[in-house]
Amino acid sequence: MKKILYSLTCMSLLASCAMADFTRVEVGTGAWMQTPNGSATYTESGANGSYVSAKKDNTKPYIWAIIKHPLPALPNLRLEYVSIEDDGTATGRFKDFDIGAVTTSLSYDMKQYDIIPYYNILDNTGWITFDLGLDIKIVDASYTAAPLVPFTGYSDSAVFPIPLLYARARVEIPSTEIGVEADIKYITTGDSTVYDVRAKVDYTFDFVSVVKPALEVGYRVQKLDIDESSVDAKLDIDFSGFYAGLMLRF
Repeated sequence: MKKILYSLTCMSLLASCAMADFTRVEVGTGAWMQTPNGSATYTESGANGSYVSAKKDNTKPYIWAIIKHPLPALPNLRLEYVSIEDDGTATGRFKDFDIGAVTTSLSYDMKQYDIIPYYNILDNTGWITFDLGLDIKIVDASYTAAPLVPFTGYSDSAVFPIPLLYARARVEIPSTEIGVEADIKYITTGDSTVYDVRAKVDYTFDFVSVVKPALEVGYRVQKLDIDESSVDAKLDIDFSGFYAGLMLRF
């Protein structure tokens, strides 16, 4: 949490310095109450490893920032961070370890860094905003299988990018400080589909002239369905749940 607060402070200072050059800057942080569900299999060279989620609820922090500028030829920028986490049971033989006939616990987390250049198709036109862009989701994944006799334990990690299409729609309710917003990141190739969808309501406190604090409450669903011949592991997992946080609008 200290790292999240530090990052938010740095972004706030950056936003204050950038006000002369940028039309609008927003930053936010909060907590996502996520419920994991799903399974994974590993079948390279006759392996038969399998994993099933224990479906335990987790609450993880998130942070985001939007930087909008007045140059129409250049894209605006949205940055995000969130982590998803799960644990469950694993059996069978994987790439570098063999659980054997026993069942052991396996846990993993995926830290996600989203870099989203986007264009405003509508910019608060008739209280409506609509954005289109490209999300480069950098995933820093790691997993650990717990040591159980006769299993000696194993851990591994990998970093990989996922390109996704990005779309966002927002409506400002007239004569109020309430906004309703939804966004989606999506890609499908062959038998694989990845998406990240959010819908939220926020309220902006309009009693400060320069920096306006706001509250946001929403629901988020993330799906990773990976089934490719070039990938040894096949995933079918999703994370869903409510989130809430604090925003600063400049």
